[in-house]
Amino acid sequence: TGPEDPMPERLHQIFQSLTALIQKYQPDQAGVEELFFAKNVTTAITVAQGRGVILLALQQAGIPIHEYKPNMIKQTISGYGGAGKPQMQEMVRILLNMENTPRPDDAADALAIAITDLQMGRYSQYELL
Repeated sequence: TGPEDPMPERLHQIFQSLTALIQKYQPDQAGVEELFFAKNVTTAITVAQGRGVILLALQQAGIPIHEYKPNMIKQTISGYGGAGKPQMQEMVRILLNMENTPRPDDAADALAIAITDLQMGRYSQYELL
């Protein structure tokens, strides 16, 4: 969404876009990053509003939601819970056998969450056997 657009409009756009993606791809589950903000409260509130809309769209579609702390995602992807963004981007590139680092940064973050969700799902299924 554009930063110049009013927040209610931006949230509506996120909801409509995600709802369309859910209808098109019909995912079985969803991984969502938990929020962690140490300093910028304004950014935290804005991101929390967007995250709330995402959780609502997923819940309304009946999709199981799995939430992951940022350090767990980093641990799963890189083996180190304190990994930096460049290290995470490179590990996502390697794990997915991509020629280039995923761009924008948010794309690499989303892929890291998806990989984490798949990994956690595999372990859960394995433990049930």
